[in-house]
Amino acid sequence: MPEDLFSSHPTLTPPETNEERVLWLRLLRSRRVGVSTFFRLMGERGNARAALEALPEIARNACVQDYSICPEGVALAEIKAANAAGARMICYNDENYPTALADIPDPPPILWAIGDITIMSRPMVAMVGARNASSLGTRMARKLAEELTEAGYVVVSGLARGIDTAAHLAALESGTIAVQAGGVDIIYPKENAKLTDDIGKSGLRLSEIAMGTQPQARHFPRRNRIISGLAKAVIVVEAAARSGSLITAKDALDQGRDVLAVPGHPFDARAFGCNALIRDGATLVRSAADVIDAIGVDQPAMQPADQPTPEIAKQPVRSLRDTANLHSEILGRLGPSPVAEDQLIRDLDMPSQQITPELLNLELDGKIKRAAGGLLSLAH
Repeated sequence: MPEDLFSSHPTLTPPETNEERVLWLRLLRSRRVGVSTFFRLMGERGNARAALEALPEIARNACVQDYSICPEGVALAEIKAANAAGARMICYNDENYPTALADIPDPPPILWAIGDITIMSRPMVAMVGARNASSLGTRMARKLAEELTEAGYVVVSGLARGIDTAAHLAALESGTIAVQAGGVDIIYPKENAKLTDDIGKSGLRLSEIAMGTQPQARHFPRRNRIISGLAKAVIVVEAAARSGSLITAKDALDQGRDVLAVPGHPFDARAFGCNALIRDGATLVRSAADVIDAIGVDQPAMQPADQPTPEIAKQPVRSLRDTANLHSEILGRLGPSPVAEDQLIRDLDMPSQQITPELLNLELDGKIKRAAGGLLSLAH
């Protein structure tokens, strides 16, 4: 019963009784039932009880041996643990389920929440970054979080060390949302015990992971998609070349969210990811004003009629998504046999001033190589 790709969700009626909530939880916690399989089964069978009854036969048809559904006692024990921790179950399509999160390709069917769920009705901005953040990075995170909360935004982050912690602390008084990689009742990392408790009192803690579950490596990418899914935009403050923050930025891009990044010194490895995002089209962030300008509803001020518009303002700003699509199209048209650069530009049917910088970026990334005479080919 492999996990299926599922991009559209059935119109589900959220559970209204405790019995229905237990059935939803049993289905989601059953072996090899992930998010997309949950939605597919609910769409095909109509309700959780029918989906549970169908699981053993589906497993047999998929040659899964010794399959059994999640026992009722396991679901009841999780609900008991949630009650003891003061956690509330929020199900997909429930009136309290965040609208923005419901629109992503793989929304959590069930969220556990501790704290003030009403703050999810306010506009949200996510902030992520390095765990081993620099002092400058943590200062920037604090400053951005303070300014954004003053402007009415809720700051969402992952309760990790470094940038996440700085953002939560700065936004704590106005309300912040922490998306946890383990159970919502689990404190991780341990040094954030007081912060975790404070967020539960004045903000909100969320998790889709079963109560009592310690964070594991596979949980963090799942957490990241929720962080970006809740927010209007994701701000990356510091990020190394291969970091979870860049995974969150990719999730944001896939979900149609804005991606913004704080630039850093080229010699600082923690700045590599942010600088690469900016190079590829992410909005450069110097202050919260840059964030609000990028995602706010206010229109930019009009220029006086007697002043000519600077030529640079006429150049369209390519989004991170457009840049990624252009890179894919360039690479798709190249192969091991060299192609003339001017022929490639004609094939792409775009202005050369838009293509040339991206060819240079791809060459610097080692994805294409340039030969004499302006010939381009894919790098081996």
